[in-house]
Amino acid sequence: MVRFNENNEVIRDEEYTAILVGLQLKGDISYSMEELAGLAEADGVTVAGQMIQSLERPNTATLIGKGKVAELAELCRNMEADTVIFNDELSGVQLRNLEEALEVRVIDRTILILDIFADRAVSREGKLQVELAQLQYRMPRLTGFGRSLSRLGGGIGTRGPGEKKLETDRRHIAGRIDDIKAELARIGKTRDVQRSGREKSKTPIVALMGYTNSGKSAIMNRLLELSEREDKTVSSQDMLFATLDTQHRKITLEQGSEFILIDTVGFVSKLPHSLVEAFKSTLEEVRYADLLVHVVDSSYENRDFYMGVTNEVIDQIGAGGKERIIAYNKMDIAKSVPLDVSGHDVVYLSAKTGEHVDELVAKIREKIFGGRVEMTLLIPYQRGDITSYLCENAQISSMEYEEEGTLLRGKLEREDALRYEKFAVSVREGSEE
Repeated sequence: MVRFNENNEVIRDEEYTAILVGLQLKGDISYSMEELAGLAEADGVTVAGQMIQSLERPNTATLIGKGKVAELAELCRNMEADTVIFNDELSGVQLRNLEEALEVRVIDRTILILDIFADRAVSREGKLQVELAQLQYRMPRLTGFGRSLSRLGGGIGTRGPGEKKLETDRRHIAGRIDDIKAELARIGKTRDVQRSGREKSKTPIVALMGYTNSGKSAIMNRLLELSEREDKTVSSQDMLFATLDTQHRKITLEQGSEFILIDTVGFVSKLPHSLVEAFKSTLEEVRYADLLVHVVDSSYENRDFYMGVTNEVIDQIGAGGKERIIAYNKMDIAKSVPLDVSGHDVVYLSAKTGEHVDELVAKIREKIFGGRVEMTLLIPYQRGDITSYLCENAQISSMEYEEEGTLLRGKLEREDALRYEKFAVSVREGSEE
């Protein structure tokens, strides 16, 4: 499934058939194996069968036991499988030993996820982040990839014909990693400038978080529809990791209230550490959000596990303390109403049918605009500094020039409302609730 050429670029085959293998150390891994099958399907793999072995500890040489390796080799021959996908991350030595014993391509869950990300990344930043994760994963496993994944001939940049191919690969990959990190740092500076502009405008930010295929993009599209911005809809498909690149859209509600909605990459169990690290700069956008909307697939029986995985990543990027709304999506196909014990505000909806999406909008409005006060202020012309400040930091809906000064109408943060109360012509609280 995954091979590399001399430039460390992924070479893809068009069709492949795989056997899925899981190691059960403790607890049930059926949900994880089911997810692995979904990942394989998302990457265009035909799953011919699966094998699960229960052990007290992993085999250091082959992960599973020697007898199971022989049984797996026979299964591959009988099922005419050309690939074996392990549910756990394999070391370089394990990869090499298994390929020699099975005589088929062997990959693990991490390689599979990286391959899907490589295929789905669209933006320049997304492609760089995926390549970085691939190279960081590959570097310590060069000895295991052996004949399957290590291909590099002589040429400019090598130290001579006497150098080992493995060492050449290592230097080549290390150099490319440095180049990618430098370019991502430049892109990060541009994002910092954009973020600074949003912070200066005081426009609230709402971030959609959740497991892959929970319906985040579908919810974003529903809110864009309500905002009459259907031309800005994002790709939304019923598959794992349909969306990788972080999307930003401005949502305009009734009474002129606006906020920035962010659609982030979805999560999955055992998400490779290298991917989390590579995407951290993108995911850190969530740290600056005023509100998180945790989208949950209410039709899936193991949704509590999915919520736990998402919460772990949210904590990992430093956003665990953010206020959030739990949005139980796909209620149109859910067998029952989920019992929520999170302690957060909850909405049960269906992005597909539009049912109760208005309730989500109402809760978002309450959370991010509930503390604002609608005011009409008459600012004397000699206090142009106040007028400038309010234009930059308040949500001004209209401005008129009267004989006594500038007449401003808009919504102010409660702190600013108290500070400039002496200029108020009229005040109305709770207008957006």
